[in-house]
Order: sequence, then structure tokens, then C-alpha cells
Amino acid sequence: MRHSRRVALIYDARLAYDLKVMTGVAAYHQERSDYSVYIEENALRDQRLPDLRSWKGDGIIADFDDPTIARAVLHSRLPVVGFGGGYGWYLPKSRIPYFFPNNEAVSRLAATHLLDRGLRHFAYCGYAPTPINGWSKEREKSFSEWINRAGYSCVVYRGRHKTTRQWVSVQKSLGKWLESLEKPLGVMAANDNRARQVLETCRAFNLRVPEEVAVIGVDNDELLCQLSSPLLTSIEQGAKRIGYEAAALLDKMMRGKNPTELHYVTEPVGVVPRKSTDIFAIEDPKVAKAMSFISEHAVDGIKVRDVVNAVAVSASGLEHRFKSILGYTIRASIRRVQLERARRLITNTTLPLKQIASNTGFKSVQHLTTLFGKAFGHPPAEYRKLVV
Repeated sequence: MRHSRRVALIYDARLAYDLKVMTGVAAYHQERSDYSVYIEENALRDQRLPDLRSWKGDGIIADFDDPTIARAVLHSRLPVVGFGGGYGWYLPKSRIPYFFPNNEAVSRLAATHLLDRGLRHFAYCGYAPTPINGWSKEREKSFSEWINRAGYSCVVYRGRHKTTRQWVSVQKSLGKWLESLEKPLGVMAANDNRARQVLETCRAFNLRVPEEVAVIGVDNDELLCQLSSPLLTSIEQGAKRIGYEAAALLDKMMRGKNPTELHYVTEPVGVVPRKSTDIFAIEDPKVAKAMSFISEHAVDGIKVRDVVNAVAVSASGLEHRFKSILGYTIRASIRRVQLERARRLITNTTLPLKQIASNTGFKSVQHLTTLFGKAFGHPPAEYRKLVV
């Protein structure tokens, strides 16, 4: 009779990131494994774990962002795979394989997205440092560097409160900071929770989003993004992929195979644009008109000459303005809009790829697949599995 492996899943049930990791674990479980799962559905600090040394289990997948969990897991003598923000209480010398996000790549996506909106004033809204949120500082550093490379400066807000229990004081401080900055402003928030606080503060201080303040978060917490007003643009980190790959690795370890490496850096899936960054803050009226035309008609299969005719300016003159202001060509702008519309349909619908290609201005599924893979790192079908 085949042994059903017993696996403990230790995660923070309050966090969208952890829940997405567990969604990936569940996907692997359904496809390829035979687990008997032990779960504690609490916040990390409230976990009531059994004695893992005496527990008759075979393996553990755990979030290492709590010292109690880290200690219990380290002393379990069982195959363990960890995940987290890259900080906390994970000890590299423990020989436990560990999955964490590529924060530099996350910040690069945020900076590129805001720069593409035509914004020229930027800010990062992070957190006061704690032992486990070094990822916020890392994203801050990388975002500032990418903005500086583009020729602009970035101001930073961390605040002095480590929690929002004193929300009135937090909002007052955050509001004064936002009011003091030049507009229109592009803000990267450390995560979706922080981004929602920025949106709520903008509302309280009568700052229009996205016209005056465009906001992008991280985690793509669907509920939080949909509850935000306006709907929040966010970066999908690929937490589901972390869970799937962590479960696959644990499966190998429980069968006696040693991991080939210990540090697994996961690349973000991409930006999920919503209303909070739906703006083209471009001072040049010709380029602004061209971008508006492209946004409306790119999926109709327009060409560069159609944009030029709509703006009523010379092709060479418009190309020069695009390159000097946006840093890319008219043709690249059309393609970006087409790819983004395709990405939205792939993420938010179950439409077949043939229909998506037709609806977004691509000549064929193969044409869409090739360009989509280059732009987002994964072909459409694989991307859909990673995000949905």
C-alpha cells in the first residue's frame, strides 16, 4: 500500500502573498502528489504547532518570517522548504532551500510602468524598518536607482510608525508629505496595503488619483485592489509559482533527493494595470494626442501612418518627439498597448488565445505567443496558469 506523505503547511493566513503561495502548493498537490496536509490557518505569530520532532510527518513548507516558526522548523529534522520576503529568521547556513522574490525586478517593473505614463516626479512609500521587512528597503533602493537612471529624482517616505494602530497620526503625516510633492506624481508603494493607505490619504486630502497622484502597489491582492478607490494597479510577484515549485522541491526531498541549490529567486510575473495609474501625463500636446489615439485604436491593428494622420504632423517630427519624451518609437507604443490588452484578457477571462489574438490586433496566435513571451517572460498559456 502506498504511503500518503504528511506535509505541514505553515503560513500567515492574513497575507495575500502567503495565500497565493499556498494556492501554488495546492495546484501541485492536485496534479502530482498524494499529500495528507496539516494546516494551521492563523497569523504566523498565533500558530499552535505540534512538536515537529515527534509529529509523524514527512515534510514542511513554511514561511520563515517569524522567529518561533523558524526555530520549530529548524529543529524538526524533517525535509523543509522555506519561503518569505528574503529577510526574517531564515538562516542560510541551515541548508534549508528558500524561495524569495526578486525585489530589484519588482521595482524595475514599477519604475518602467510609471515612466511610461509620462510622469516626471516620483516617490516611494515604504515602511519604518523591522527585522522582517528589509524587502521594503530593498524595493525603495532599486526603485530610486531606476528613476535616477531615467534622469529623475525620487523622494522617500517611511514614517515612524511600524503599525497603523495610530492611523490618524499616520494619515496626517502621509498626507502632508504627499501635499508637499510636485504633481503629477508617480508613487510606488512597498505593497498593496501601503498603496491602499496612500489612496485613502489622497481622498482625505483631496488629491485626485491618478490625475495628481498615480499609485502602484505590489502583491496584486485581488480583494484589496478591487476594494480600493480607484482600483489599484499592482505587481503580480509570482507567489503561486513559488508555492508550486516549493511543493515540487519538497516532493523530491521527501523521496531522498538533495536540493541542487538553496536560494531560489523568483521573478515577478508583471504589472496588472488598473485605474490608479490610468494617466498619460505628457506635456507635449502632439504626443499626448498620439498616445490617446493609440490607447483607443491599437487593438484595431493600426499602423504608424494612422497615428501620424490622426495627429496631423510629419512622421519624422512625431517620431523624434516620441523618442525624446518617452524613449521609444510610435510602433513600440502601439505594440505595448496591444500586449497589455492581451495580458488583461489572458488574466481576467477564459477566452481562447485565437480570439484574444484577433481582439488585440495580432495577426495570429503564433504572432501573439512570440511577442508576449518576449515581453512578459512566459508564453500566454503558461502566464495564465501562473496568475489565475
